[in-house]
Amino acid sequence: MNDSLKTLLIIAFLILILWNLGAGLYYMLVDKGQTKRTVNALTKRIALSVALILLVILAIYMGWITPHGIGRNPG
Repeated sequence: MNDSLKTLLIIAFLILILWNLGAGLYYMLVDKGQTKRTVNALTKRIALSVALILLVILAIYMGWITPHGIGRNPG
């Protein structure tokens, strides 16, 4: 898997997370607590966030991506 595809996959996840967050806000304002659309949108957001974190952990473990060393001593 090339680097641009990995980047696009992560960006797609982030866009979906933001989309569901915005949908939750919209449903909260429009429905005024009458439906469960807000809860469903925020549940999807949490599930996507967890999936993204697990995907990044798996990718680091499998060697598909490498951390760039924030917090490591330079010596």
